[in-house]
Parts: sequence; C-alpha cells; structure tokens
Amino acid sequence: MRIVLMFDLPTITPEDKRAYRTFRKFLLSEGFIMHQYSVYSKILLNSTACNALVQRLEKANPKRGNITLLTVTEKQFARMVYLHGEKNMSIANTDSRVVFLGNDPWEDLET
Repeated sequence: MRIVLMFDLPTITPEDKRAYRTFRKFLLSEGFIMHQYSVYSKILLNSTACNALVQRLEKANPKRGNITLLTVTEKQFARMVYLHGEKNMSIANTDSRVVFLGNDPWEDLET
C-alpha cells in the first residue's frame, strides 16, 4: 500500500516558513518521496504501519495549514496518469525497494 500526503502550509511569516521547513524535513526523514512541491508519497507494508505513520504525522503536524492523507494500493498508484513530463522510474517510486524480513512461507510448501 502507499500513502499519498498533500499539504498546503502558509509561508507568510518567518514562523510559518520555519514550520514548513521542519515539516518537509520530517517527511523526508520518514522516507517520503516528493512528486510535486506539496505532494509526497511513501510505500507501506500494511495498515499497522500506516496507522503508526499517521500517529507520527499527527505529532509533527504544523499548527497552521492543511494536510490531506490518501491511502491507495500499489495497483491503484501504478495507474497514475502523467500528463506532462516523464514518469519517474527511479527505484524510490517502485515497490522493488520493499524488503521482506523472515522466512518465505511458501518455501516450506515446495519441499
């Protein structure tokens, strides 16, 4: 699954600008990738990881502005249409960077 985060934060006062920079740095430290200036996404393994991330986002939420979260499946995300420019084919935009830890449950069935 993937969570898409869209935000609109004011940048009028120096405090607003500081809150914007702090929030953006938080997103990058959490592993979000930028699609547009205020649109970011992150790959998640399951709904438990999604709920934990939402709790961390609530703690890092700036006092002013709007933040919107949308959870979609990888299949839905892959159907995104790009009208201008080229599609970003970097490893960060695919699920191939997801690492599964532990034994393969199907491995035992094959023997």
